[in-house]
Amino acid sequence: MPDAAPALSPRPEIGRILIVSDAWMPQVNGVVRTLSTVAGELRALGHVVEVVGPDRFRTVPCPTYPDIRLSILPGRRLDRIIRAFRPDALHVATEGPLGMAARGWARRHRVPFTTSFHTRFPEYIQARTRLPLWVSYAWLRRFHNNASATLVATPSLQDELRARGFTKVEAWSRGVDLSRFRPHPRRDWAAEYDIPRPIFLYVGRIAVEKNIEAFLGLDLPGSKVVVGGGPQLDSLKARFPGVVFTGPFSEEELAAAFAGGDVFVFPSRTDTFGLVVLEALASGVPVAAYDVTGPRDILLGAEGHVGAVGADLREAALAALEGDREACRAHAERFSWRACAERFLASLARMPALPGSSRARAPEPVSSSEPSLSS
Repeated sequence: MPDAAPALSPRPEIGRILIVSDAWMPQVNGVVRTLSTVAGELRALGHVVEVVGPDRFRTVPCPTYPDIRLSILPGRRLDRIIRAFRPDALHVATEGPLGMAARGWARRHRVPFTTSFHTRFPEYIQARTRLPLWVSYAWLRRFHNNASATLVATPSLQDELRARGFTKVEAWSRGVDLSRFRPHPRRDWAAEYDIPRPIFLYVGRIAVEKNIEAFLGLDLPGSKVVVGGGPQLDSLKARFPGVVFTGPFSEEELAAAFAGGDVFVFPSRTDTFGLVVLEALASGVPVAAYDVTGPRDILLGAEGHVGAVGADLREAALAALEGDREACRAHAERFSWRACAERFLASLARMPALPGSSRARAPEPVSSSEPSLSS
């Protein structure tokens, strides 16, 4: 269900917002899309927002995932950036080297901060290394429980983390760009690749944690199309020669690619939300998924047949074939990035003033033309 938030006007007392994230451009993923879009919405509301990512530091490739860069010893430079920006609110978005450095800075200076839980790293690490889940969750619990609030994408994840001992967990839903993702124009996959319909489509990163093999191995009518790149692309292409693998698409191509599908299959069991599910619905495409956090929450309360979730992915995919494309679009229209940004802002508004910030001194006018640190 989309998160309701009161309409907020620009608030000078939290005029300057600093977000620290290990996931940032040029990475292409749901975390980056969420943070960049929310930052844009906050700026439109009159706030000065700075996002600090790995692009400002020396980095090394992430083991097993070289497309992701990890910052090396970012503490001193991050300290200078924070002091220069003088934030009124600090949000630590991720738990990597930058997130740990930002959390450490806040703890040393007794500065309040919020965090967000975007990624099920314990499950991802277990899939690659067999490390028990409890070890990773114990570390994450310690990381997040020092925050004023930990923001999560869905109510079901909120309940799950509370059961694992996380405190001050708040739901923070997501949005979709309705002007970009539309039911038309539709890419004609059948004509382009000379393949039969219906088209069962997957769009996203091709990696082990996405569980794409569970989709590709299904006995389904018609054809399967996979759009995206990632470390599993070559091995899956070799194992499933009857599947159309397009590789990555540009942002301009994605909307028509989504709309061209008859069913969007989302096989992940570990995503915390699944922005691509909303993008498929906005494109008028019914969704099939496991009954897990993310799809379960997104499809909840839909009016009309917008897809199916369940323990059997094949049954869900076949049931989704009967979906109503107009109902899919109508349900997606309930999810707003502006409401997402306002919910984020409402969480920050409850924080005490940072020492030395404008809130601790006196309200000062907010200028949307504030120069960026990156300029």
